[in-house]
Amino acid sequence: MLGVVITGHGKFASGLLQAVEQVIGLQKQCVAIDFPEGMSMEYLSESLRDACQCCDSGAGVVILTDLLGGSPFRQAAQLALTYPSWEVITGINMQLAAEMMLERDNGLSAAEFRDLALECGHRGLTSLWHEQQKQQNKSCDDGI
Repeated sequence: MLGVVITGHGKFASGLLQAVEQVIGLQKQCVAIDFPEGMSMEYLSESLRDACQCCDSGAGVVILTDLLGGSPFRQAAQLALTYPSWEVITGINMQLAAEMMLERDNGLSAAEFRDLALECGHRGLTSLWHEQQKQQNKSCDDGI
């Protein structure tokens, strides 16, 4: 099973993991690494590396980050450049995290997980208006 490490600014990571586990249950090989104000880059990098190594059972690790270009993303990217079986996905949200946690048992490689996560993220980003339009169009297509 792929390991997953969630990281982000403030308590984003621990909050997201807690919310995901509330919906789909406890997650094995999954750790949250928060980046609170005042934490050094060195400590963040060390914490991420330790968490990834702890979560990696040999299948690889995916690091989920909150913000493209932010410190957690940059530190995760540095690690992924060192460890080829580790992937980094950024801009994550609750829907993406929950759906992808359920996919981990399907034997996906880290690269397959990455690609599927991006599809999931794009599908999950919508608005009420867009969803109403889909329902309206479906009703019209069904002859209602």
